[in-house]
Amino acid sequence: MAFESGLSGKIAIVTGGSRGIGRAVVELLASQGAIVNFFYQGNAQAANEVVETVRAAGGQAVAIQVDVTSSAECAAAVEAIGERFERIDILVNNAGIVRDNLMAAMEDDEINLVLNTNVGGVFNVTRPVIPYMMSQRAGRIVNLSSVAGNKAGRGQANYAASKGAIDALTRALAVELAPRKILVNAVAPGVIETEMSQQVRDLADDQVKSRILLKRYGQAQEVANAVGFLVSSMAEYVTGQVLYVDGGFKMD
Repeated sequence: MAFESGLSGKIAIVTGGSRGIGRAVVELLASQGAIVNFFYQGNAQAANEVVETVRAAGGQAVAIQVDVTSSAECAAAVEAIGERFERIDILVNNAGIVRDNLMAAMEDDEINLVLNTNVGGVFNVTRPVIPYMMSQRAGRIVNLSSVAGNKAGRGQANYAASKGAIDALTRALAVELAPRKILVNAVAPGVIETEMSQQVRDLADDQVKSRILLKRYGQAQEVANAVGFLVSSMAEYVTGQVLYVDGGFKMD
C-alpha cells in the first residue's frame, strides 16, 4: 500500500519556522500539499528565504512575525489565519530557546525567557487554535520536546524543566481533546545539527557522540519526518505520545 500523507490542502501553523527543525517542518508539510503559516520572531531575511524555497518547489507558505511569549500577538495571528482559511488543521509548536548555565549562577532572565518561550509560547498559540479544531472535530497538535526532558545534561535545569513540562502538557491535552478527535503528540529530538546545539557540539563533540548509539548527530530533516508522520493519515491511532528521535541517546 502506498504512503498517503493526507496533508494536501490542510491548513498548518508552525512556530519558529524560519530556521533549523522548524524550517525543515515547514518545507516538509508544504511539499505534501499543506498550506503552511509559520511564525518567526525577528529574522525576516531567514523567514523570506523559507517562503522563497517553498514556493520555488511548488508549495505554499506564509511567514508571520509573532512573539510567542505574547498571548495577544499569538491570538491575533491565529485569528487572522482562521478568518482567512476558515479552518486550522495542524499546529506544530516548535519555537524554543536555550540559555544554559549552572543553577547557582543562573540569572532571572535565563529562567524566565526559557520558560516563557518554551512553555508559555505553547500555551499562547495552542489556546486560540483549539476552538477551530474543536468545531471541526479534527486536528493534529505536535509539540517539540527534547531528550533533555528526562535525560538532562549539566547546566540545563531551565531547559530540562521546560521540556519536561511540554511532555506533561502533551499527555494532559491529549486526554482533554480526544473526545473531539484532536490528536496531541510530541517529538523529542536528541542532539541535532542546528544552530541551537552548536555550542554543545563545539565544546564536547567526541564526548557527546560517545553517548549516542548511532555515533552521529541527527539532522533537522529526520526530526521533521517524525512530525510529518504524526500529522499524517498514517498516525490516526496515535495520541498522548512522546516520540524520541535521538539516535539512542544515553542508552548505553
